[in-house]
Amino acid sequence: MMRGHVFKADRLLVGKRYSTDRPYEKGTKMTKKALGAVKLLILDVDGVLTDGRIIMNDRGEETKQFHAKDGHGLRMLMQAGIEVALISGRRSGAVELRAVDLGITEVHTGVNDKSGVCADLIQRKKLDKAEICCMGDDLPDLPLFEQAGVAIAVADAVPEIQAAAAFCTKSVGGKGAVREICEAILKAKGLWPYSIAQDGKLSFT
Repeated sequence: MMRGHVFKADRLLVGKRYSTDRPYEKGTKMTKKALGAVKLLILDVDGVLTDGRIIMNDRGEETKQFHAKDGHGLRMLMQAGIEVALISGRRSGAVELRAVDLGITEVHTGVNDKSGVCADLIQRKKLDKAEICCMGDDLPDLPLFEQAGVAIAVADAVPEIQAAAAFCTKSVGGKGAVREICEAILKAKGLWPYSIAQDGKLSFT
């Protein structure tokens, strides 16, 4: 087991990276070049865009909590021309409403076959594996990782997902992990408009 890597190209602090035997070919390492090639970010929802908790009242109504910083990061990413898709194993009206709020049109909920949905999405978009970045947190996300050029685990992902990923984020799911990757992609493409000078002052590029 190897600890802590810092992706200096975009200041993304990366948590643990695991080494293990893998039953499939691992995707590209998360380098500036790899992130610069990304054209589509595919996200699991529970545990990635949320903290994984499912809150349900006595009427069976489900609620979820989303982080505003993750949402703003996704908006910036889409404004820069990078597409975003959500693929979730659960059906949720809250997820669909959040997607509408953010302007995400590729929303796939209640999915039993994540691999099939992902493959269809990539084919429709006419993208190569190297142009796909996926984020996950639990075992059902492994089929997504198999089709991604860059596979990312959130900091509190299960060990198997961390082992299959190129890197894991500093933040846990639902609390800024998605924002980290959005910023990393934009910085790798030279599209992040902010910088902090040595004197600590903010400047715009």
